[in-house]
Amino acid sequence: MDITQLIGGLALSAPAGLNAYLPLLVLSLAAKFGAIHLSSPYTILTDWWAIGVLLVLVTIELMVDKIPGLDHINDIINTLIRPAAGALLYMSHDSAYNYVNPIVALGLGTVAAGGVHVLKATSRPVVTLSTAGLGNPLVSLAEDFVAALTALLALFVPLLALLLLIIFLLPAFWLVNRLRKRLAQRRANRPPDPPPPPEGPIQLSR
Repeated sequence: MDITQLIGGLALSAPAGLNAYLPLLVLSLAAKFGAIHLSSPYTILTDWWAIGVLLVLVTIELMVDKIPGLDHINDIINTLIRPAAGALLYMSHDSAYNYVNPIVALGLGTVAAGGVHVLKATSRPVVTLSTAGLGNPLVSLAEDFVAALTALLALFVPLLALLLLIIFLLPAFWLVNRLRKRLAQRRANRPPDPPPPPEGPIQLSR
């Protein structure tokens, strides 16, 4: 087993946890223009109709993910889609090398993308609450940039792609935990709600 190719598969599939379709589009275009080789049946990703579908899906994802509220719904919808995209990315990437069993490739891609998706889906509500939704578009833009760049680097410089992913995810995990603790402390320090008014007519004493 080539450790570099193993890292490349993980670095390519993990960004699908941030955006299911952007890494697939990067892979499809790279294969379409001959930068990498895909084996059958994954050559279908190089068909223009498949690239067109991915362009539409990427556009929708890029817009919806930047709207507070809709981004959370989008994360729920993508709970199964992003891990599946990660599995497809790993298996298609491996198709040119055949260095791992297809079942193993499916599992590795699913776990890599699924783990990143869980981090994203659990952190976005924290960002929404702590910034009143103003930070969501900026966070989404950062995720899109990292997803696209990591997927591209994974095809040609796998170790650098993995390093970029770690540099992005570790501080993000630390920041989300800090925001979560701050929100919990704010709730704990909030004064209790006033008691409800008494029921029934008010009797005046003579």
